[in-house]
Amino acid sequence: MMNYKQLFILAAASAFGCSGTYADGRQDAFLPGEQIRTLPLLQVKVEDGFWSPKMQTWSQVASRDVFNKFEGRFVDKPEEIGRNDSFANFDRVAAGVRDGHHAGLPWFDGLIYETIRGVSDLMALNPDPEMVVRIDGYIDRIEAAQKSDPDGFINTFTELRENNHRWGFDGGFLREQHDVYNAGMLFEAAVHYYQATGKTKLLEVATRFANYMTEYMGPAPKKNVVPAHSGPEEALMKVYWLYKNNPGLAGQVKVPVKTEAYRDLVTYWIDYRGRHCGYPLWKEWGNDESTKWIRANKYTTPEFGDHSRPTWGDYAQDRIPVLEQKTIEGHAVRATLLATGIAAATLDNGSKPYLSTLHSLWDNMVGKRVFISGGVGAVHFDEKFGDDYFLPNDAYLETCAAVGAGFFSQRMNQLTADAKYMDEFERVIYNGVLTGISLEGNKYTYQNPLNAHNHERWNWHPCPCCPPMFLKIMSAVPGFIYGEGKDGVYVNLFIGSSARLSAAGTEIALKQETKYPWNGDVAITVYASKALTFPVRIRVPGWVSGQENPFGLYISRPGKALTFAVNGKAVECKVVNGYAEINREWNNGDTITFVLPVEPRVVKANDKVEQLRGQVSLAAGPLVYSLESCDNASLDKLNLSADVPMRLSFKADLLDGVNVIEGVGMVDGKEVKYTAVPYYAIGNRPSPEGYRTWIQTAAK
Repeated sequence: MMNYKQLFILAAASAFGCSGTYADGRQDAFLPGEQIRTLPLLQVKVEDGFWSPKMQTWSQVASRDVFNKFEGRFVDKPEEIGRNDSFANFDRVAAGVRDGHHAGLPWFDGLIYETIRGVSDLMALNPDPEMVVRIDGYIDRIEAAQKSDPDGFINTFTELRENNHRWGFDGGFLREQHDVYNAGMLFEAAVHYYQATGKTKLLEVATRFANYMTEYMGPAPKKNVVPAHSGPEEALMKVYWLYKNNPGLAGQVKVPVKTEAYRDLVTYWIDYRGRHCGYPLWKEWGNDESTKWIRANKYTTPEFGDHSRPTWGDYAQDRIPVLEQKTIEGHAVRATLLATGIAAATLDNGSKPYLSTLHSLWDNMVGKRVFISGGVGAVHFDEKFGDDYFLPNDAYLETCAAVGAGFFSQRMNQLTADAKYMDEFERVIYNGVLTGISLEGNKYTYQNPLNAHNHERWNWHPCPCCPPMFLKIMSAVPGFIYGEGKDGVYVNLFIGSSARLSAAGTEIALKQETKYPWNGDVAITVYASKALTFPVRIRVPGWVSGQENPFGLYISRPGKALTFAVNGKAVECKVVNGYAEINREWNNGDTITFVLPVEPRVVKANDKVEQLRGQVSLAAGPLVYSLESCDNASLDKLNLSADVPMRLSFKADLLDGVNVIEGVGMVDGKEVKYTAVPYYAIGNRPSPEGYRTWIQTAAK
């Protein structure tokens, strides 16, 4: 057995900049109750049968594939090589070109930065010297582009196509240009790349740009600019936290550091969202007329005052002040990233109005608008949330929106230490997000309907926003496995891993061994240099008790009650906010064991969901299952009964190794066998008639 010292060395082996620095940046919060501190990636090592091979694929295949395609290098289209090189946009800006040509969509800079962020986190987990050299080359080109502007502004689309319309003013259109969004993704990439490598060049680029923005945007006489696409709120908080928690870092970068100004700008973005001239009227006028009105500078007339800007509407969560919102609205990616940013700010300022708003948004999203996969965004038009309980099984469900919902839930868990938020985070990463990439790691999805015909993964997309977002959240997962509270530690996810934490004022280590999600056996060993008394809090998933959703949106029959043992002896523990708490004196090598009931179960939707009445879905552990036509004939005619026993078995030679659910249903009055596979694995085999996640129930 590994001892405490060995595990401590293992966890700390390459721990650059970890001491005293937490991923959420806060060591004290003003909110009542407990908050959770997540762990820097360098303090966690994943050794897991499910996740480790996937992360290896994403590091070696997906990361390179995404960068290659942003460079315009398509293996299946050699004639296209170089014609759609998005990195060349930086070179042209650096050379002073302003000719109206830009490769890719206005937000491609941001997608490149997001990829750098995700790959940085993967490198923090598994160093990749070759990738460091590659990204350093990109950073040189980004820096050269920035140096072409005296203010430090950088957004290649605006510079190449809208050069006189910076921030969308004077005839521009910020909702398209993405100046603020792209800046935010640059901030995020810079922080994560620094944390992974210790290199400061990209951080200097980001800091220079952030300085300019803090001088330009804010209360009058500064300009009233808020992100038309949210995401920069959390990103700039990360810049603030990085400098605040590492005061010596300011002396290592070659630009001034304005730590408090970064936080103040985030506060401004949140507080001034929804404060505008009141026009255009997006719903009444439509997108085209509203865009014309903005480009004609109508919002600058004297009647609107000197600190005016147009509204970006419900689509961008900007019709009314965000702190007055009671429901989550508009573009699902923008909405969830805005909520994530507000949650990040709340970790710092402890604002009760912020927290109240977050509860309203999350409760509405999860209680009435989330899909069984954890996905969100029911409506194709504007890629937006639908009305309450509008949850059709052919809904839009963009991969990026699932990512945003996952990040939102994770931040809420930090704020409240309530396990229900990690229940949703787990649901989304195993289902709504994981389905966004092929098993080979080089094909992707944009939309993820739960039932579909002819739904294929793509090699690349005209709007390839989902692969970078996928890399962002999946590379961050190891940092969310464990958490630290005021007096103890939390186990949030069941992933084979080891980590260095603090408990009772002393550094400890935890090692988790499990074959989850295929098997529910979990063992968690505590390593400490001396006997210590503190609580270990272990999340009890809601699905164990039949609570597929904390508001009853989805339900199933309760599974077996969880029992916990320490060193083989049963222990009693109370469950608080969804966590089983074991509070005792821990000695080096003490081991907690328990078994999560990973068994087939039938899930039903609340009767208020009209589109799903008379239908059921299948699940086992955290995984939602689907039936593909390649395994099941006459799929559209199949009926299932909730009362017929099902069998769960592991198929090592299927889809890289998965559990399948097998049972008997009815087709045209005759019994037929069916096979269901995890939803995340659909689309990896030819399946011309598609798949179904919601299936009709047999008539009684």
